[in-house]
Amino acid sequence: MENSLDTNFSEIVNMIETRRNNAYRKVNEELIGLYWDFGKYISEKVNDSNWGDKIVDKLAQFMKREYPTMKGFNRAGIYRMKQFYETYKDNEIVAPLVRQISWTHNVMILGATNSIEEKEFYIRMCIKNNYSKRELDRQISSGYFQRYMLSDGKANQSLTKTTGEEDYPNTRILDTYSLEFLDLPNNYSEKDLKKSIISNMKDFILEIGKDFTYVGEEYRVQVGNEDFYIDLLFYNRTLSCLVAFELKIGKFKPEYISKMDFYLEALDRQERKESENPSVGVILCASKDEQVVEYAMSRTMSPTMVSQYTLKLIDKKLLENKLKEIKNIVEENNQNE
Repeated sequence: MENSLDTNFSEIVNMIETRRNNAYRKVNEELIGLYWDFGKYISEKVNDSNWGDKIVDKLAQFMKREYPTMKGFNRAGIYRMKQFYETYKDNEIVAPLVRQISWTHNVMILGATNSIEEKEFYIRMCIKNNYSKRELDRQISSGYFQRYMLSDGKANQSLTKTTGEEDYPNTRILDTYSLEFLDLPNNYSEKDLKKSIISNMKDFILEIGKDFTYVGEEYRVQVGNEDFYIDLLFYNRTLSCLVAFELKIGKFKPEYISKMDFYLEALDRQERKESENPSVGVILCASKDEQVVEYAMSRTMSPTMVSQYTLKLIDKKLLENKLKEIKNIVEENNQNE
């Protein structure tokens, strides 16, 4: 009897949590709106010859005197509000989005990113994935935006504004995954790699994308009288399909493709539901030669991606330079057409 009452009370819990979340969102929108209005006020006054920068000091002193319990209205905080407003005021797409994430997240994105495209990317990722402060910091530090933009499944395709896509930021298999959170010995085996990923599954899913749901390790598929085992199996909610991961501690080899195709065929015949899309494979290697990958994939329609991983954070500046280099190449090609 008590259990049935608890089940009924779950509806009450849903009501409370829904209202709480709605209230939090409303309070957050109002708070961000206040900071926006402050930023606008300061921006306009600073540009007024009668006021200039001295308005910031005067306002900081006024707020400390009249509203001593309100945090963030010191000189640095007020300048941040001014920067916040001036960064997004002319962008009709991004301006409404900033009210959907916390001020803490906005400040992190504002200070740690360069282009407006990068800012929009992380704002949308926060909205979609509900990142904590630690998770957002990790994604920015690992150059997730740059790695995302450099990963389209094919080498050096046009970097047209991905943010225009309806499902942006969508699920994309990255060319390079950063697994800096794995505590692996110098000489590690594939078994060590898999064990460490499973032990750090929360961080691994943050890296590959929160739309991935872990299904299992050493996932068994039976073909004929033989058993075969897939290293890691996930389900992706956006792609609506099973995603098989094969882990390799060395360089990519062409024969890995046929083995993955075999696994995907087994999954599609035995595990895939009618409502689901065909399974996808990811071969995760320590390194890869792009030309070898291109040759290996040129005569196949295999839904397999070949990615490499690094156990250390990639220098974000290198990623930015590579992205800039490709963007310049694309722009030159467009001008020559």
